[in-house]
Amino acid sequence: MPKEKSYLEGKKILAVDDEGDVLDTIEEALEMARLDKARDYKTALEKIRLNKYDLVILDIMGVDGLKLLEKSVERGFPTVMLTAHALNAETLIASIRLGAISYLPKEALAEIDQMLEELLAAHDSGQPTWKLLFDKLGDFFNEKFGPSWKEKDKAFWSEFSRSYVISKGIQSRLAHDEKVLSKGI
Repeated sequence: MPKEKSYLEGKKILAVDDEGDVLDTIEEALEMARLDKARDYKTALEKIRLNKYDLVILDIMGVDGLKLLEKSVERGFPTVMLTAHALNAETLIASIRLGAISYLPKEALAEIDQMLEELLAAHDSGQPTWKLLFDKLGDFFNEKFGPSWKEKDKAFWSEFSRSYVISKGIQSRLAHDEKVLSKGI
């Protein structure tokens, strides 16, 4: 029986991480896609400015990923944050506010192809990517951050859970999304 075609097939993806082995793992997992890689902020920024991507994957630490996130969102690229060392509630919230479509722990690298396929398909069809993430990894975040980790930023999470949309980041991303702009929205 033939294998079903991956949603990531032929997609142009930028992966940015200062760790070469992480980039190698991403490259191996995403062999169906056209992958660009960068190991530092300057190279990544140049690639973001000069190319068009269907998806951008950014490490937070080592490459100034949150600054790159702003630039990627400005260009209208769906962007996923990937982290090990900055795995905390504060960078999760910052990623949401800046317009990332997801926030993945590097511990999920073994399933990155499946996760990205589901996230990008959800994003492209207008489904809430953050709901998908929390449905899949909510228990992981509760274990890592503690069972009451959302209490510190209760107002943020209350509003967020109602809509899974954070205005500034989403508005910025949508303001640059050709699919939305072409509909006159």
